[in-house]
Amino acid sequence: MSTRTTLDRPQPRHRSANGATRTRGGLSLIRFSRRRRRVREPENTSAFIRVWALIVAVVVAALAVLLIYDVRQENSGLTVIGHQTAPVVEASTDLYLRLNDMDAQMANILLVGSAKNLGFTRAQALGIFQSDRHQASIDLQQASAEATVDPGAAQSIRALLDALGSYEALAAQVTMISGQGSPLPGKPSPAALALYTQATDLLRTQLLPASQDLTNRNAAILQNTYLSDRGQALTARNLVFIIGVVTLVAAIALQVYLARRFHRWINPAMAAATLIAAALVIAGVRLTSGEAHQLYVAKVEAFNSILPLEQARAVSYDANADESRYLVDPALAAQYQQSFFSKTLELVDLPGTGIFTWDKAFAAALNAYNKNPSDIAWTGYWGDEFRNFTFIGEPQAAELSMKRFQVYELDDRHLRKLNDTGHLVAAIAFDTSYNPGQSNWAFGQFDDAQEQVININVNSFNLAIKNGLHALDGWTVIPGAAGLAVLALLLLGLRGRLAEYRMPIGDSAPVPTPASTNTEETG
Repeated sequence: MSTRTTLDRPQPRHRSANGATRTRGGLSLIRFSRRRRRVREPENTSAFIRVWALIVAVVVAALAVLLIYDVRQENSGLTVIGHQTAPVVEASTDLYLRLNDMDAQMANILLVGSAKNLGFTRAQALGIFQSDRHQASIDLQQASAEATVDPGAAQSIRALLDALGSYEALAAQVTMISGQGSPLPGKPSPAALALYTQATDLLRTQLLPASQDLTNRNAAILQNTYLSDRGQALTARNLVFIIGVVTLVAAIALQVYLARRFHRWINPAMAAATLIAAALVIAGVRLTSGEAHQLYVAKVEAFNSILPLEQARAVSYDANADESRYLVDPALAAQYQQSFFSKTLELVDLPGTGIFTWDKAFAAALNAYNKNPSDIAWTGYWGDEFRNFTFIGEPQAAELSMKRFQVYELDDRHLRKLNDTGHLVAAIAFDTSYNPGQSNWAFGQFDDAQEQVININVNSFNLAIKNGLHALDGWTVIPGAAGLAVLALLLLGLRGRLAEYRMPIGDSAPVPTPASTNTEETG
């Protein structure tokens, strides 16, 4: 039996911080505890990615829907302005012109009588009357296109048709009666003159007001459509920009998050989605801005000249008819002279002038304008035009119009002087002839110049409408296709990241523990 002393007793064991068991004299036993390690990312990462991806998807969809809606609205507005209301306005103003020229030719029939040596004949007057009548019918048909949607326009059309039928019946009677016998120039029969006066009164009290009402109604429709569509285009531009910025910020923020979270700095699918979204935003802003610009060109720069110019041309035909009325009806000559001058002021208004002082004032105004083009002393329809020069060649054409208008007005004074001095036949020949140097020739020169200015603006108007509609081609499909591409690339880019969170998260395999080693010191 052995006896164990204190020196034989094992020394106390102390556990070190790393789990090894030490003796006081050194390492006695190496023992690593078996730990279970769990592989887990923060619990909200998957949900965060899904929510952020949903935000990107929603704003992209909103951007696509906004663009598709705006494109359809702009297409409708441009169509209404370019192919409905503007042509109807032009047709109704042309109708006003044709009605006045018809009446002027009726007066010319009475003026020339059976004479063949005045430079203008009864047959020529009848031919122009029939041509005007045919064009008036075409204008009425075109103006009737809006009658189905505007009750007021329908009422004006009915009034025009009724009054025109009555007017044509009176004109037929004037033609028949004036053709009897061999009437002398400027000496129509009382019966023919009475019928003509009745026809002219019908023209002034019913036909022209109804035609002007039709013009005003469609001009108002065009104005309202323009204001609505341009305002919508500008609003859409701002919304596209705002939604686009939100889309890009959300997409870029999601990529940055993914890059930092997963240490993958480039996600090709997400990068492509962002580029497509950026391209859609930029194209959308350019499209809506371009549509607003084309609407501005069509309405403000072009049509705001077309309307007063068309009205000026129609009024000028009415004034030209007043010259013939002045000669054919001596009893109402003073009334027709004042009517002529009132229409002169509608075209070129120089305050404080009369029919025999206007010429000098206009010459001074033109001289001042030639020295300083910003010095426009006159108002009226041509004042509106001179304050709205926009297109190449427009100022030169307008200046030519005013020079020719000045010649025509001077011819009018000469015509009245001939009549006042008892030279009625000479005045009739000067008034009705289209030979160079005569009044109707001067009017024709002025009218040609007016048409040139109108055509410059009409061509620019049509081009703006055409460009606006052309720019919308394909845009009922492009936003949707781009939006779907962005969403598809977004899902593709996130699929790999989200797949990691569909794997079950459990304990990993235990870490192997080295075999224990017992080491004893014997002291």
